[in-house]
Amino acid sequence: MSRALSPAQIVASDLCIGCGVCASGGEAGMAWDAYGQLKPHGPATRRQTEAFAALCPFSPFAANEDQIAAARFPDAPHLDARLGRHVSCHVGAVAEPPFRERGSSGGMVSWVAAELMRRGQIDGVLHVHPGQPGQPFFGYRISRSEQELLAGARSRYHPIHLAEVLREVRAMPGRYAVVGIPCFIKAVHLARAQDPVLADRITHMLGLFCGHMKSARFVDSFAWQLGADPARVRAVEYRLKDANRPANWYTAHLTLEDGSTVQKDWFHLADGDWGAGYFQNPACNFCDDVVAETADVSFGDAWVEPYSQDGRGTNVVVVRAPLIQRLIDEARAEGRLALDQVDADFVAETQAAGFRQRREGLAYRLTWAKRGIRPVKRVAPQAAGIGWRRKLVYRTRAAISRGSHRMARLAAITSRPQIYVGWARRAYALYEALTYHRGRLAPILDRIERMTKPRGGDPRRP
Repeated sequence: MSRALSPAQIVASDLCIGCGVCASGGEAGMAWDAYGQLKPHGPATRRQTEAFAALCPFSPFAANEDQIAAARFPDAPHLDARLGRHVSCHVGAVAEPPFRERGSSGGMVSWVAAELMRRGQIDGVLHVHPGQPGQPFFGYRISRSEQELLAGARSRYHPIHLAEVLREVRAMPGRYAVVGIPCFIKAVHLARAQDPVLADRITHMLGLFCGHMKSARFVDSFAWQLGADPARVRAVEYRLKDANRPANWYTAHLTLEDGSTVQKDWFHLADGDWGAGYFQNPACNFCDDVVAETADVSFGDAWVEPYSQDGRGTNVVVVRAPLIQRLIDEARAEGRLALDQVDADFVAETQAAGFRQRREGLAYRLTWAKRGIRPVKRVAPQAAGIGWRRKLVYRTRAAISRGSHRMARLAAITSRPQIYVGWARRAYALYEALTYHRGRLAPILDRIERMTKPRGGDPRRP
C-alpha cells in the first residue's frame, strides 16, 4: 500500500482543517473555498508524497497524538485517556492585571506566553490577531512584546492558517511559542519533525481546548440575524465579555463600516447552540483530541458551576512540560495566579459534551460510509450500545454541519438571508427535540423512545 498522499486528496476526503502547514514551504498557497473554509491550492497540491502524508494532521500515515506526546513528555507522571500525559491540572484565573480583563476567559493563555517572554525563554509568539482593514477578520501574527500579545487576546472562532507565520519563523532566527487548537499544534509538531529549522526555533506549544472549527460564513450569519449587511462588517467579537453576566452567555458583536455596532446573545440566534454543529469544518468530525494533548500546556473554559456563572472568566489548565509547571508554581506562590489544583476527572467534566462527541460520537461516525481517504483514529469504530436516539443526535449534527454550508452559500448567492435563517431554525427544532427533549417534536420522540426502550446511555446528554 502506498504511503504517499496529496493535499488535494485530503481536501476531497473532507479531512482538511485548513491549518496551512502544507502550504508553508512556498509551493502552494491558501485560498477560500465556496463555503468559507481555507484550503491549500495550486498545482503542487496534486503531488502525492510520503512527506506530506506524514505532515498532515488528519493523514492516516501521520504520527498520532499518543506517539507525539510520548516523545515530547516521556516523564509526565500522569496518563489519562481523555487528557493524555500531564503533570498537573488547575482551575482558576490570572490575578495579575490586565490578563483576565483582556481575555475571553481567565487570562491564562496570554499570561503564560507573556511570562515565557519576560523570562527570555522565547522571542515571539505565533497567535491569532484581528486583521488589518481590508484583510480577513483574523490571522496569525508574531507578537514580540506584551502589548502586542494582549492585542491578540480573546477567542476567535474563524478560519485562520499558519503558512505565512511559519515562513516568517524560517526567515527570522529566534525562539518562538505557538498558540493553537489541537490539530494546529499537532501539525506544528509534524512540521518540526521534517524541518530542523522549525524544530530549533519553535520551542513551546500552548494549546487551546476545542469543540470544532467554524467557517467564515458564521460571521455572515451573525450579520443576517443582526440586521446588517455582511459586506459592511469590519470587525467581529464572538464573545463580548461582561463581568456582570455568566461567562457562558456568549454575545456576538459586530462593528460596521460607519463605526456603528450591533450585538445579540447567542441563545437568541438560530444557530447559537455550539453543539449543534452549524458551519463546522468537516474534518472536525474525525478529530479525537479535545484538550490539545501534544501541547506543553493546554487551556479551556471551566464550564461547570460555580465557575461558568463568573462573568470574569475562569480557565482550566492542563500542564505537561516541567518548565511551565515551574512558572505556574512560582506565580501561585507570589499571588500572581489564583489557581486551585484539580484532578483529570474535574477537567474532563468541564468538557463533557466535547468528549462524548469525540469518543462515542466519533466511534459511531467511523462506522459510516465515507468517500476518499479513511482516517485512522485512536477511537475504534463502534455502533453497538448506542441507542437509536443518540445515534440520531449524531446524524442530525452531521446533517446540520453539511446543510449550514450549503444553505448559507445559497442565501449569499441569492441575497436572501432568510433561506439560511429559516432552514437553521427548522433544523434546530429537530436537534433540540432529540437532544434536550424540548419543543413541539419532543413529545413524539419521547413516546417512541418509551415504546422502543432503547439501551445505552442517557439520551438527554448533549
